[in-house]
Amino acid sequence: HVQLVESGGGSVQAGGSVRLSCAASGYTGNPVCMAWFRQAPGKYREGIAHLLKNGDEGYADSVKGRITISKDNANNVLYLQMRNLQPEDTAMYYCATSSRSDCTWKLVPSAYDTWGQGTQVTVSS
Repeated sequence: HVQLVESGGGSVQAGGSVRLSCAASGYTGNPVCMAWFRQAPGKYREGIAHLLKNGDEGYADSVKGRITISKDNANNVLYLQMRNLQPEDTAMYYCATSSRSDCTWKLVPSAYDTWGQGTQVTVSS
């Protein structure tokens, strides 16, 4: 069965960097979209980056310029490199994949059908 497992979260000081990983298994082909979301306590789940099957990348305005999404195709691992982290970046980070066509134009949770368990990133000032 399809499975996503995130890792790489932890505690970091403001201004620091972190790289999150998402190991994907059970896929018979590349998903239409792969993405990273985050959810802070009491807030909605926010899409922050996506990588489409054709290689196109997209980023939320709130994080653009500070994060990079990439994929190791040989090992089926999705990455999220985050730089200059701030306390407001503290959240649970999730990777997700989608077999739906609407994921190509909207980075919202409802467009994604497979989720990892999440990895916590805590940024202290």
